[in-house]
Amino acid sequence: MPYEASRPVAIPSEEELRARIPGWGTDLAPEHRRTWQERDDIGDTGAHWTFPDRQGDDPRRERSIEHGMLPPVYGTAQPLHGLAGAIRRVAYDRLSETKNTRWMLLVLGDRVDAVTAHLRSFASRHPDDPVTQTGVTAEPGHHPVRSRFGRGRLDLRHTWMDPILVVGPWIAAAALTFSVIRRLFRR
Repeated sequence: MPYEASRPVAIPSEEELRARIPGWGTDLAPEHRRTWQERDDIGDTGAHWTFPDRQGDDPRRERSIEHGMLPPVYGTAQPLHGLAGAIRRVAYDRLSETKNTRWMLLVLGDRVDAVTAHLRSFASRHPDDPVTQTGVTAEPGHHPVRSRFGRGRLDLRHTWMDPILVVGPWIAAAALTFSVIRRLFRR
């Protein structure tokens, strides 16, 4: 219902809201907090759970400073490593989960990990290919103009900057590499 300045909508009373919206006001009084944890009329469901044997505590394993211990079972397949691991370690060891700085450091660690993976790919037999991996070569065969216009696509707003964001870092890295090599040869 659109807002009309001439006729303000009256705010419904608590009783009307409670009757209309199931569970409304559960935070008002304890008798309204009928969540599944507090229900005593469920009866025996047959479900059971025993605390599993704990894995050994790994001091290198990352965990939030809010938690006193690691969960009983945790993964160890991807240990922290390199510069990205050091950035993530700072986020885990020093900052609370409520701090934006922690999450920004974790995102930065992911970006550093992605860049180092790209750099490592150049040392392999199959380096990353930014042209084919972005799907640019597939565009001409799949109606690139017709598929974008007249269909209400929301990504049209940022389409102009996609090539800059995708190819721009590669061009910058190539220019930087060329500049460094040229300086080395001049010396």
